[in-house]
Amino acid sequence: MHRGVYFDAWFPRQHCYHPSLPPRRLRMVDDLVDFRATVLVWASMGGGSLALPYLEQEAFGPVDARSRFYGFVNDSEFIAACHEQGIKVLGIVFEAQGWEFPVELSKDEDEVLALNELRGVGKRDWMGLREFSSNRYPKLWKPVEHYFPDGLVNSLGEPVTDLIEECVVRDIHQQPCHAHWVECPDREHQCYYMDRNNPVWREYLQAVIRIQIDAGVDGIQLDEAELPMGAFQYGACFCKDCLAGFRAYLSGLPALPSALEGVDLATFHYGEWLLERGYDFKEGRETTPLFGDYYAFQCRAITTYFGELAAYAREYARSVGREIIVSGNFFNLEPMYLALAEDVDLVITEMRNTTYRQPEWYRYVAAFAGDKDVVVVENPYGGVVPELIELLGQGRGYDLFRLSLFEAAAMGANMSVPYGSWMGSVIEDSFYAPHGLATGIQAFLADHEALFARRTANEVAVVFGVETTRELIGKADASDNTTNARDESVVVPYRVVTSTLAGATVPFDVVIWADGVTAPDRASAAELARYATVVLPDVYTLTPAQRLAVEEYVAGGGTVVVTDRAAPDLPAGVRTAAHDSLAELLPHGPQVTSSVPAAANLQQLADGAVALHLVNYDYDRAADAVRPVPDVPLTVRLPKDAQHATLVTTDGARAPLELDAEDGLHRVTLPELGLYSIVVLHDGDLP
Repeated sequence: MHRGVYFDAWFPRQHCYHPSLPPRRLRMVDDLVDFRATVLVWASMGGGSLALPYLEQEAFGPVDARSRFYGFVNDSEFIAACHEQGIKVLGIVFEAQGWEFPVELSKDEDEVLALNELRGVGKRDWMGLREFSSNRYPKLWKPVEHYFPDGLVNSLGEPVTDLIEECVVRDIHQQPCHAHWVECPDREHQCYYMDRNNPVWREYLQAVIRIQIDAGVDGIQLDEAELPMGAFQYGACFCKDCLAGFRAYLSGLPALPSALEGVDLATFHYGEWLLERGYDFKEGRETTPLFGDYYAFQCRAITTYFGELAAYAREYARSVGREIIVSGNFFNLEPMYLALAEDVDLVITEMRNTTYRQPEWYRYVAAFAGDKDVVVVENPYGGVVPELIELLGQGRGYDLFRLSLFEAAAMGANMSVPYGSWMGSVIEDSFYAPHGLATGIQAFLADHEALFARRTANEVAVVFGVETTRELIGKADASDNTTNARDESVVVPYRVVTSTLAGATVPFDVVIWADGVTAPDRASAAELARYATVVLPDVYTLTPAQRLAVEEYVAGGGTVVVTDRAAPDLPAGVRTAAHDSLAELLPHGPQVTSSVPAAANLQQLADGAVALHLVNYDYDRAADAVRPVPDVPLTVRLPKDAQHATLVTTDGARAPLELDAEDGLHRVTLPELGLYSIVVLHDGDLP
C-alpha cells in the first residue's frame, strides 16, 4: 500500500491559487522522508493550463541566488531530490482549467513585474492561454509554433489562435463556462472550463505531458478526469465537438430513439432541439429528453479520451527511455470513472465529503480500486476539514486526525498526509498537519506494512448496482462542487445497508456491478463464491450476466438477501430484509461481535494469517481524545481455527492474547481498545 502525501504545498494564510503551485524547497524533501512517503499527488508543475512556456519555467527555470540561499529549486531539481529518497512524484495536469491572469509588465513587455497578485506598477494587461496561442508576448514566451510546428488546427480544419475560445465548454446558449471552484472571488483572474472532447485541447494536453516527463516525473496525474461531464452542473456541454460526437453516437445506435423520429441527424443540434422544447439542461436535467443517450455518449467519450492521453503519456515516456505510472483524479469514484480505472496504475480519489467517520465509503473505495493501489485526499467542501484545521491550530483534534488516516488503512485504502493541501478558492489557508503527529502515524503504517492486505476474509458482500443506485446517489449529491452538500432526505438503500453494517462492527466487502454503459459488465458467480451472504440493496434490475451470477451463487449454496425493490424472477430461497435491519441482513449472524461499536475489517495476510482491524470512534470532545475501552470481549468467525492471537497497538506494542478457538469461532478479550487496534489471528510467527 502506498503512503501518499497530498503535496500541493500551498502557503498558509493565503489563497490556494491554481494552476501554479508554489516553488519547492529542499527542506520539503526532509519532511517527506519523515513522513515515510512513497508517492506525492497533485505534486508538480500545474502551470500548463496557464501556458506551455510558463510550465517550462516551473520545470527548468533559473533560480536566483537569494532563493538558493534557502534551498529553493525548480521542479525538475525537486523531482531529482525526491528520487534520491525513493519518493515518486506525479506531475499534475489540470485538464479542465484554462487560465487568464491579470499581469503587470515592463514598458517593453520583456519582464513580468506582477502576476495575479498585482502591485500597481508597470503596464497592466492579461497573461494566459489566449496570449500564448496568439503569440502576444514574443519577448517573454516562445511562440506557439515552437511547440506545434504545424500550428493548431480544429476539427473543422480552421487554424486556432485563441485556445480558450476554441476549447471552452459551452452551455446550451453557447456561453462559455467557468471552473468556478478554482476562481478566487476576490481576484480578477478567470478560469474557463475546457473540453477534452475537442482534439485541439487534447493536442495541447499532450504537450503538457511531454514537458512534465522531460522534467523527470514518475507519473502523470490527469486531474478532472471526467471532463466535460463535470460541466453538467453548469448545464454543459454543447460545444461543436460534443454535438458532433453525440450525432455520431446516435447514428451508431441500432435504432434511433423515438423522440428523434423524422429528424435529420446530419443537421441535428441537440441544444437547439432542447430549447425548442423548453429545456435548458439545468433544471430537471435527468428527465431531459435524450439525457440517458447523452450521458452514455459522454461516458464513452471520457473513456476514449482519458485512455488516449494515458496511452500517449506511456508511449512518450518509453520514447525517451522511461516507464511511468498514470493516474487521475476520480473524485468520489462515481460509476462514470469505472471504465477509466482500466487505464491507470494508481487510483486517486478526492473524496466528495470528508467526515470523521466513513468506513462504509472506504469499503466502496477498496472495491473500486480492486488490485490497484489507491490514495485518498480530503475535500474542504461539505465536510469537517475547516473545523479540523482550526482544532489542530489550537493544539486540539489530534485523535480526530489520527482517525482519518488509520480508518482508511483499516478499511483497505491510504489516506494521504496533507502538506499544504487544497482549502478551496475562498478560504485563505492550506492544510498542514502538525509534523510530529503526521510522522507518528506514518511510522506505524510503514513499520507494520505486513499487517495490511487488499484481500479480505469478510463473509458478507454488498452489491453496488450501478444502474439502480447511480440515479439515487445523483439526487442525494446533486449540489455543485463548491458546496458538496448532501440531501439526506433522499434515501439510498445501498448507503443505508452499508452504514448499518459498518456501525455494528460487521466487516464486509463491496462488489460493484457495472451496467455495461459506464463500464463493461463483468459480474460472475466466481466473484461471489467466497462469501456466505450477498446483499442486493434495491438492485431491481439485473443484466443477464448478473442474473446468472445470482442463480449460480444460490445454486452453490450461497445466501442472497434483497432489500427494497427486487429484480423479478430471482431464484427460490432468496431472502428479503429491511435495509436497516441488522438481523435480517445477516441471516448467518455476525462474523464479528464486540461490546464496542467499532468499525471492523478482516484482512487476509500473505502468510495465511488474518488481521482484524478495529477503529474506535468514541471521541470525547471535552477531553479531546478517543475514549479507550477496557476489557473488550471479541468473537471472530473464520473458516479454520488459528493457534495464536496477538494485539498490535498504535504505539507499536505487541501483546499475546489468550485465545479460545473451536470450529472456526475465535474468542479473545482485549485488555483495552484504543483509537485503533489490530488483532492478528495466526499460526506461525507474527509477520
